[in-house]
Amino acid sequence: MTLGRPAADFLLPPDHGLHRLRRVAIAAAIVGALASAVGGWQSPVQFYRSYLVAYLFWLGLALGSLAILMINHITGGAWGAVIRRLLESAARTMPLLAVLFLPIALGVHELYEWARPEVVAHDPVLQHKSLYLNVPFFLARAVVYFLAWGTVAFFLARWSLVQDGTRDERPAVWLEQLSRGGLLLLGLTATFASVDWMMSLEPHWFSTIYGFLFMGGCVLGALAFAISMASAIADRPPLSEVITPATLQDLGNLLFAFVMVWAYFSLSQFLIIWSADLPEEIPWYLRRLHGGWRVVILGVIAVQFLLPFAILLSRRVKRSARAIAVVASLVLLARFADLYWLVAPAFDSTAPRIHLLDVTTLLAVGGLWLAMFVTRLEKQPLLPLGDPSLPEVP
Repeated sequence: MTLGRPAADFLLPPDHGLHRLRRVAIAAAIVGALASAVGGWQSPVQFYRSYLVAYLFWLGLALGSLAILMINHITGGAWGAVIRRLLESAARTMPLLAVLFLPIALGVHELYEWARPEVVAHDPVLQHKSLYLNVPFFLARAVVYFLAWGTVAFFLARWSLVQDGTRDERPAVWLEQLSRGGLLLLGLTATFASVDWMMSLEPHWFSTIYGFLFMGGCVLGALAFAISMASAIADRPPLSEVITPATLQDLGNLLFAFVMVWAYFSLSQFLIIWSADLPEEIPWYLRRLHGGWRVVILGVIAVQFLLPFAILLSRRVKRSARAIAVVASLVLLARFADLYWLVAPAFDSTAPRIHLLDVTTLLAVGGLWLAMFVTRLEKQPLLPLGDPSLPEVP
């Protein structure tokens, strides 16, 4: 605990690189938004498709951060304390993400065939599923998701700041109890959200492990992002006083574990569906294992599993902030490719075609998200000063 020093000593230094990151992010958001507006006017269907992939990537970082945050409040450990504020800042972007969901709500008829009455009228399967897959209920569920995620993130951050100014143990109990129920709530809502926003792009197909696959990827991406950001500021106080090689090794071990979890979920779904060879299930993989899509998924497997698996076996790599940041950055890159592979073949299964809107929408959403992330981060101490698991800062 570090309650003996003023909180101002633990704020993000004004001359640090993350402040420059915010300026770059805002510039990228402006350029990306303008280019996306022009591209969307010329090709509205492509805009909605590109926007969905970009949105899901940044949303995944917020959801994964929320999950890791609650896991740490339940289990404890210094590894979570040193990245606590990074996770809280990422999770607190939920209000922005709720606003950024509006283009998807407006483009629901362009994105989802179940939202088109003329298609549903000639499809018995979609008629059978229409009680769940209909536009009003789809939008109502989205409101519930964001209310649940935003509320949990708000109170986790609020009570964490309350803990900073007191030696009372009650805030820690509140955080743990909220995390126990919040983790269950997050698992349920994120599963339904993945079904609504991703799996229903191909409404004739289904997978009971899809929600686990989505959340596994979210947690992996969020931890990779937190490690990347922590490594970027690890050489400056106050993080330089608590991020030790041992702490970095703990984070590396956790990243290794989440890589294995993602691989397990992905392989489990593939083996079950491929071995069953059912006509209503197997076409989903057939569309994604032919032509250029095979190259995409092989690249994802190499960069998101094989490479981190091999590198993170090294103790020396995990104890180096620069080395582990490189691995985490590669995982983040692979996370976007993985999401692209999951979503884009639903629209065009012939071959992957990178459209300019894929880049501009990623910049627009990501620029705004990163700007809000840094803004949240600089308004609070970089360390949870009242957390008993935090190493003492002299």
